[in-house]
Amino acid sequence: MAIRGASNDTPMTENGPQIAWQTCVIDEIVQQTPSIKSFFLRLSKPFVHIAGQHVDVRLTAPDGYSAMRSYSIASSAISSPTIELAIERLPDGEVSAFFHDIAAVGDEIELRGPLGGHFLWPEPAIDAVLLIGAGSGLAPLMAMIRQRRTLKPAVPTALLLSARTAQDVLFSEELHSVEISDAAFVLALAITREKPVRASDFSRRIDSMMVQEIVARLHRKPTQVFVCGSNGFVNIATEGALLAGLDPSSIKTERYGG
Repeated sequence: MAIRGASNDTPMTENGPQIAWQTCVIDEIVQQTPSIKSFFLRLSKPFVHIAGQHVDVRLTAPDGYSAMRSYSIASSAISSPTIELAIERLPDGEVSAFFHDIAAVGDEIELRGPLGGHFLWPEPAIDAVLLIGAGSGLAPLMAMIRQRRTLKPAVPTALLLSARTAQDVLFSEELHSVEISDAAFVLALAITREKPVRASDFSRRIDSMMVQEIVARLHRKPTQVFVCGSNGFVNIATEGALLAGLDPSSIKTERYGG
């Protein structure tokens, strides 16, 4: 997710009302990959979100210094007192370093949300969707995949996910389970630092030819494209989608920082 300025303390929703801060408690921490942990946060004021939305998290030091970052919600879009955030340790990321090195089960965290009205799973979803992500940029896409599974029938969807190694694939077990059980779901990994195990995966960075091949596996041109990752990744993946002939107006992007 993009970094938000800490001075933006009372944002307005698309409909006008302010979204208040609330306190949540860390119920569980799961090491998902060597650099990404999932934090399950129990909300004091549960809300219903749409897959693709995010929350702002605010940390305040004893001396009054505060830092704020935005993190996509990875959990399914249902009414629940608990949400999942997948937080990647980033170089020089003060908030991600806090979560990885200091945060513990039982700690209280301030957050507000859900926020975001652009990068959203289409409802109703009636045509093919292409998801492209890297690292913790999978989080909002995973929420979309989880929300999609509630649809009957589920729309054809492909996920093209970039990772350094197989060990760095976030939610790997769940993704492979969806692929096995759902013929309308296409999974392809772009492994950049080792040879992939599966013949259906790639051993290079995402490019336009790769995007074209994934679209061919969908057997139809996607009318919705969602790209999420670091700034550089989003630029490369978006260019690949455009060179693959996808409609620019169909491409929505989300970027994350530290």
